[in-house]
Amino acid sequence: MKKEHPLQIGQLVKIRKGRDAGQAAVVVRLDEDQGIWIADGHKRKFDRPKKKNPLHLEPQTTISSEVVNSLQESGRVTNAKLRHAVNVFMESDAQNAKQKGE
Repeated sequence: MKKEHPLQIGQLVKIRKGRDAGQAAVVVRLDEDQGIWIADGHKRKFDRPKKKNPLHLEPQTTISSEVVNSLQESGRVTNAKLRHAVNVFMESDAQNAKQKGE
């Protein structure tokens, strides 16, 4: 019996709990047993993703098409693409916060 994840591969998430709380990462793999594997391409590389409980992640609406396409084509994604996706998201998130006056 598989449970559906609200997250998708390539989706950006903010980490809510743990040592990396407050940082952003990209979902690189989903497991049947409720495990979400994330990587950011910098501290957490694609070859050694971190398994996280989905309750400890805050899903974002952003999905990186570059990451999704790369994973579909070759089953891998470069750490540079992961870093780029996270950086673009963090910059847009900072812009949104500035516009809201936070």
